[in-house]
Amino acid sequence: MNMLLNTINKRRLYNRTVREISSLPVDVALDLGIYKGDAHALAARAVYGE
Repeated sequence: MNMLLNTINKRRLYNRTVREISSLPVDVALDLGIYKGDAHALAARAVYGE
């Protein structure tokens, strides 16, 4: 049961991270060196370590 809750929480954090990266204003994303099209890859790396 604990593993299931951990998986759900990680997915929730992944989705939130993708939303936050995708909603960054373009100028802020560029200042941070982030290409918004990489939101899924960045979120996966941040949450899952991939």
